[in-house]
Amino acid sequence: MDRSQDRKPETGRGENPPAAEGTAESSRPAVPDAAGQERSRALSSPLRLRILRLCLHEPQTNKELAALLGLQPATVLHHVRTLVRTGFLVPQQARTGKRGAREIPYLASRLSWRTPVNGAGPVLIETLLQEIRTVPEEQLRIWRLGVKLNDAHRQELLERLNDIAQEYAALPADPDGTPFSLFLAAHPEQQPVSGIAAEDEPGEHDRQHGA
Repeated sequence: MDRSQDRKPETGRGENPPAAEGTAESSRPAVPDAAGQERSRALSSPLRLRILRLCLHEPQTNKELAALLGLQPATVLHHVRTLVRTGFLVPQQARTGKRGAREIPYLASRLSWRTPVNGAGPVLIETLLQEIRTVPEEQLRIWRLGVKLNDAHRQELLERLNDIAQEYAALPADPDGTPFSLFLAAHPEQQPVSGIAAEDEPGEHDRQHGA
């Protein structure tokens, strides 16, 4: 998704922080400076992207993140430090844990939504697969659609989807809302070989699913 048209619409919903955090494979050139390259590398890990999502609405300590991810705290700490160093996680005020230890919670800065990452497609797909692995099937909403559009209509569709995403990304989080994620991918279809046999054409079941 091209985020070059970032905007913050008038929402009339108070001063709560925006509801979204995410990243996308960008069609724009990556930021050439060293800091930009380091930020891009920081977003090239499914684990770090999952950490950002877990810290989006509520700050999490390293110990809490490790428990949510099923990993050792030392493993998670390495990635947390990378995200803090690159500005994607912001340390919050220290608090006392259940056993009296000093713990630092971290909150996502939402910088990743404005950070272009070239070649991130495989990382984003792997992140999605990891995140939905334990989600009950009845809680997943999945669409797969095939269309045939000329250049103008294809661009119009992509721009409309981008506008919707930007609009909701700029909205403040609902105090009574439930966190959930969206994943969107658009790609050209493989062109069929001319003279293909009739029995190789999509069946009725495939047509019903937009294939």
